[in-house]
Amino acid sequence: QVRLVESGGGLVQTGDSLRLSCLASARTFSTYAVAWFRQAPGKEREFVAVIGGSTNRLEYAHFVNGRFEISRDNPKKTVYLRMDNLKPEDTAVYYCAAGLSLVVVQSTPDYWGQGTQVTVSS
Repeated sequence: QVRLVESGGGLVQTGDSLRLSCLASARTFSTYAVAWFRQAPGKEREFVAVIGGSTNRLEYAHFVNGRFEISRDNPKKTVYLRMDNLKPEDTAVYYCAAGLSLVVVQSTPDYWGQGTQVTVSS
C-alpha cells in the first residue's frame, strides 16, 4: 500500500507560481512512476504530468506548454510540480498518483492522493 499526501496548493493571482509537493509512504518509492492530475469544477479529471521511477522519464499534457515542471527527490520520497505563469483555467484540485508503469499511471494509477486545491484569480 502506498499513501500519497499532496500539499502546496492555495489562492494565487494570474501569472504567479506555485510548487506542489506529493509525499509518498512507499518503501520502494524510487521504483514508482508518479503523475499529477487535476480536476476543475464540472470537468473530468485530466492528466498533467508524469515522472518515471528508475528512468526519470518526463511527459506532460499538451496544455502545459512549458509552464510546469515535474521533478522528484527520492531520498525525501517526494515529487514536485512547479507551476509558473498560472492562469485562471489552471484552477482545479490537483492530485498525485502512483504506479509501477509510467504508461499505465497516466490513465489508471494504482494509488491516489486526496488532492490539493489551486485557485488562480484573474
